[in-house]
Amino acid sequence: MFFQWQGDDLLLDIRVQPRASTDGFAEQLGDRIKLRITAPPVDGKANRHLIALLARTFKVAKNDISIISGETGRNKRIKIRRPAHLPEIFSHCG
Repeated sequence: MFFQWQGDDLLLDIRVQPRASTDGFAEQLGDRIKLRITAPPVDGKANRHLIALLARTFKVAKNDISIISGETGRNKRIKIRRPAHLPEIFSHCG
């Protein structure tokens, strides 16, 4: 499973695909979910774009998103504090 709850917080295991043609969740890859982002992996642009995208998607402030691990890689663990909304892909799981 690519996500788990830690109290009211959501932990996500993602595989980022930078320089994609569109932003959004894609297929599940084992215990990760692929997330396409349009930003390039240069000078932290991809991470900033990722945080802004996740904040919009889960309807939280950017400050409520943390990259727990994988800051410089494609495989990342993300913590989302008290998400106000879950994307439809979560309704197809578990």
